[in-house]
Amino acid sequence: QVNLVESGGGLVQPGESLRLSCLVSGGVFMIYTMDWWRQAPGKEREFVARIDSGGTTKYADSVKDRFTISRDNAKNTVHLQMNSLKPEDTAVYYCRLFDFGSWGRGTQVTVSS
Repeated sequence: QVNLVESGGGLVQPGESLRLSCLVSGGVFMIYTMDWWRQAPGKEREFVARIDSGGTTKYADSVKDRFTISRDNAKNTVHLQMNSLKPEDTAVYYCRLFDFGSWGRGTQVTVSS
């Protein structure tokens, strides 16, 4: 059974940065495609970014050029570097293992002055 645990959320001011991490255990991490999604209050969960086993990335238009997804196969971890954060980025951020449809429990990101 694969387990996903997110970390790195918090409260930041507009324009600041945060780095989220997702530790994956119980599987063969290096072959998986990994996603980040987010859900703001009162809204549906939405796709943020994806990285496949070869390192190819994909981003939602709303975060392109501000967010960067990366992976460390030696540490079974996927990261989301978030720069130039905006209040509209406020949400619970979830890690998803695309191949199995598995989700972590999420980490809260709040952007507010």
